[in-house]
Amino acid sequence: MKCFPTDDLALLWQTWSRRKYPTYIFLALCLNVILASAAFAATGDTFTRPQIYALGILGLGTVALSGYLFVVMFQPERF
Repeated sequence: MKCFPTDDLALLWQTWSRRKYPTYIFLALCLNVILASAAFAATGDTFTRPQIYALGILGLGTVALSGYLFVVMFQPERF
């Protein structure tokens, strides 16, 4: 009797490798929680919690867009 069937692990790996965007979104939200907590602690009562989370999402979106545009500028043949 096997503990981990290799066929099931192979199927799980193939499914994960095809659907990476949910993983990226989850990691971005986790990073936003960490950044928002640090920003909320640094600003004190200047901003409300929803404003801090919105700023975190805006910052992550800006970094993602800049990374995408950087790749498009230097590797245009891929697009």
